[in-house]
Amino acid sequence: MKIKLSATLVVTLCLTVVGISALAALAQEAPRITKEELKEMLGNPDVIIIDLRLGRDWENSELRIEGALKEDPGNLNSWLSKFPKEKHFN
Repeated sequence: MKIKLSATLVVTLCLTVVGISALAALAQEAPRITKEELKEMLGNPDVIIIDLRLGRDWENSELRIEGALKEDPGNLNSWLSKFPKEKHFN
């Protein structure tokens, strides 16, 4: 019983580390812009700003970008079709 519990714990920890590593890698690859660059883009009808913050991160924030669309990153397929396919998203 003790060995089975230890093996389960090791597998769980390994999966957690792999998951965190994958998220970190994705975060590093995501394009980023400065707030100054974003300010220059505001008002441009070709720019679509999508706010993907979750739950309390979004609800408790006093900082919101005017005109940004709030979408759930976990339901990408449910809202992605709202946007033109020919658009390039960064």
